Amino acid sequence: MQVKTFKGTDAQTALARVKAELGDDAIILNTKTVRSGSSKSCEITAAIDATIGQKVGGQMSCGQKAAGGNGNGNGTAQRDPGGYLPAGENPADWACEWRQIKGHLMALVKPQMNMDELTPRQRVALKYLEREEVDTQVMLKVFLDLKANPELPILPVLESVAPCYGFESKKWLQKFHVFAGPAGTGKTSCLVRLALREKSLKPKARICVVASDEGQGKGRLVLRHYADLSGLAFREAGNAEEMETLLKESHKFDLILVDLPGLTGTHSLAERLADLGLTGCRDMAAHLVLSPYFSASQYVEIARRYACPQLQSLIWTKLDEACTFGALLNMARLTELPVSALSYGPGLKNSISPAKSEMLWRLIFKHTLPGSEARRTA
Repeated sequence: MQVKTFKGTDAQTALARVKAELGDDAIILNTKTVRSGSSKSCEITAAIDATIGQKVGGQMSCGQKAAGGNGNGNGTAQRDPGGYLPAGENPADWACEWRQIKGHLMALVKPQMNMDELTPRQRVALKYLEREEVDTQVMLKVFLDLKANPELPILPVLESVAPCYGFESKKWLQKFHVFAGPAGTGKTSCLVRLALREKSLKPKARICVVASDEGQGKGRLVLRHYADLSGLAFREAGNAEEMETLLKESHKFDLILVDLPGLTGTHSLAERLADLGLTGCRDMAAHLVLSPYFSASQYVEIARRYACPQLQSLIWTKLDEACTFGALLNMARLTELPVSALSYGPGLKNSISPAKSEMLWRLIFKHTLPGSEARRTA
């Protein structure tokens, strides 16, 4: 990876120098405005990977791959299911070009976000979001909305980016709820916490917790243990046959919570649900369980692999272990999904809350965990 900083009197000049030296495949890492007295200039830090970048030193660019190839050396062209691409064009090339264009656009736009055009209170809020590692696209939306209306508070703008529909709301009336997400995000603990909370609120509710790991993980042991202790039903359904059996007896339960293991290989959530025979289940909602300390590129990949029509919300866990919370806004923008629950703390009781907007903003702006004020009062 070759990394270099380019300077120019403005963003366009600096970007032109990036393209002249590194080519169109350069990745924009950072853009900043440098002030010196009454003058200012633009600095762009860019990088290029010689193994995939433009033909610098004999390498091939994203847009110059061999005809019919998909860039992985096997010569298999990716499909264009929508039929929107010109004949002979590879979707991977178009996706690569679009990422470059979007990066260049953001590099051009960010220096033009003149904070002096906002009110002092709006400027403070926006600078705080930047410190929380909120990404450029969210920052741009917030800036433009605030600029258009100087009297507009920032919270309504943020609510349009990351709406909250708590798990106790009428939006979640489905019987089946699938908890999906990368390994290590706390899906099993989150499911147990939610099951215990529902059982506490509705003692007569018939709740079933389901392990869907085909006996490969320890999650099923945890689920079985707490099911035995708390009067919950327990089932294992790691394949289509076992899931079909569960569906046939679903009338026995008021709520069924399914613990799905992390995806392996190149599998997607849509494929995993299809393997379990849940694609056509209308009485089901899937929830993406995440912790707030993945890298930006990991969140992009997670959003891609877990995207499917059944995915209905985000659940954030391990909030007490995070240093910044901008990821909550960034992932809401990437997935266009509401937040349904917030999980925190080491214990299993009283450590999960149905998401509310005020909880999210206290978390982002004050680093106040949900429920902490109530605990201090008690």
